[in-house]
Order: sequence, then structure tokens, then C-alpha cells
Amino acid sequence: MIAALNRLVDAVETQLGEDIKVDEVAAGVGTTEYHLRRMFSSLAGMPVTEYVRRRRMTVAAADVVAGDGLLDIAVRYGYGSTEAFGRAFRMVHGSTPAEVQRHGGPLRSQPRLRFRLTVEGSDPMDTRITDRPSFRLVGHATRVPLIHHGVNPHIAAFVAALPAGEHQRLKDCSDTEPGGLLQVTADVDPDYTEGTSLTYLHGAAVSGNSVLPEDLDVIEVPAGSWAVFRATGAYPDALQRTWAATATDWFPSNPWRLRPGPSIVAVLERADDFSTATTELWMPVERDPG
Repeated sequence: MIAALNRLVDAVETQLGEDIKVDEVAAGVGTTEYHLRRMFSSLAGMPVTEYVRRRRMTVAAADVVAGDGLLDIAVRYGYGSTEAFGRAFRMVHGSTPAEVQRHGGPLRSQPRLRFRLTVEGSDPMDTRITDRPSFRLVGHATRVPLIHHGVNPHIAAFVAALPAGEHQRLKDCSDTEPGGLLQVTADVDPDYTEGTSLTYLHGAAVSGNSVLPEDLDVIEVPAGSWAVFRATGAYPDALQRTWAATATDWFPSNPWRLRPGPSIVAVLERADDFSTATTELWMPVERDPG
């Protein structure tokens, strides 16, 4: 995985003036575009698209300072107009190309990334792989923005607004793994960009032949393999640390890759005030042939 990420970084450098073909890079290293984008975002702290924009504007800044024509620079780095180039330039540097040409700055440089696998003696991850037949996730769904750290207030408000008896009703629907009341995220941006919209479902897993109440939302889940990670501690901090560690520790060290599908959190035990909890994070995976 580390080699695949560095191959993508190299491709960005050779194609700064073109649309980077992440799918072609992924195919060339024997993985999928979905997995490559998710791992890049998790480890770099930014999506591929943002890294490309920052690198383009870092290199383009030298041309701007040198006094090259703005239209020539814009075309050189894949922009159809000076206006589009100027907007991207200002987003990265905080100043316009004209201001930089007059004053030489300020400029913000994005160094070229290089991924390395560091072995640090961290605690073993409590993980299991399970193959599951197709099942359905049923419950109440809404669209919310993706938030990486802390409690997502949009999800918290949505769950708090459900009738008190609805949580037990959903839990009673559960008849297959993952068991109990579930927190489901689906339709997530492949780049995992913070602020992008996703589907959140508060519900339960049911087998394919179960009769469902008509008032519930449904997500169909095809058969496949799942990596299940257990986390215990402060909530949601311990869960979010485990989620991050899947990218930094587990996937680079194991012959599995993410496949498209919902991510599921099952709450196994929790304090009355939800300050601490034991959870299982279910992530859809497939064998990595590389």
C-alpha cells in the first residue's frame, strides 16, 4: 500500500498540468481507485484533489513570481481561464497572482509527500475477519456532513429527536450480525473530505427474508467480507482512534483493502452517559491480490 501511495505521488508530479488518472494509477499497482483514495486521504490528512491543487499552485507560484503571463500559466497547469487559476491560487496562497507579482508573496508551499511505513511497537489491534451473506440495514436515515473528530452534532441532534421508544423498537428488529443498535455511514465521498455529505442511518441489521415495517429506511448490503475492529474507552475518542489506526497500521500491514459499502458501528456496552463505550467497527473489505 505504501508503494501504491508513492506511485500516486509520483504521478501527480509528472501530470501537474493534466487531470490525474487515479484509476489508472490504482490499476497499475493492483488495487482499486476507491481504496487508494481512502488510504491517501486518511494518511495525508487531505484528499488527492486538494493535494494536487496545492502542488500545482506551489509550482505555479515560481512562474508567477518570474512574471510569466497569467493566461499562459493557467493553461500550463490545466485551467481554462485566468479567473479559475486565480481562484485556485488564492485558495492555496491567500493572495492573488497579481499581488504576488507585485510583492513576491506571501506564498504557502506544499512539500512533495513521501509515504513511509514506520514500525513503532504499538498495541495490537483487536480485529477479526468475517464473511457475511447479504443482509439489510433498517432504521431512520438522514444526510449529514462528514466530521472527522469529536461528536458529530448533526448526528447527535438527529438521534436525540427520535421518539424514546424507537431505539428499543429498532434493536428488537435485529436478527443477524452485526447485532444490536447500529450507527451506519454510507455514500461517503471516496476522498473522505471533511464537510462532504454522507448518509447516516440509526438502526439495526436484519436478514434478507425478514418482514420490515414500512416506515423504516433500508440499505441493501451485498454478501462479502468484513474487517471488525473492537475499541474500548472514552467515546467517541477511542472509536475514532481505532478508525484512524485502520489506515495507518492495519491496512498497510495486511492483505486486505476497502471495498465500497457502508461502515457500521455496533455499540456493545456503554456507560449511562455514553462517556465510555465498547464498540465494534465493521468495514467492508476484500482480499488485496497484490
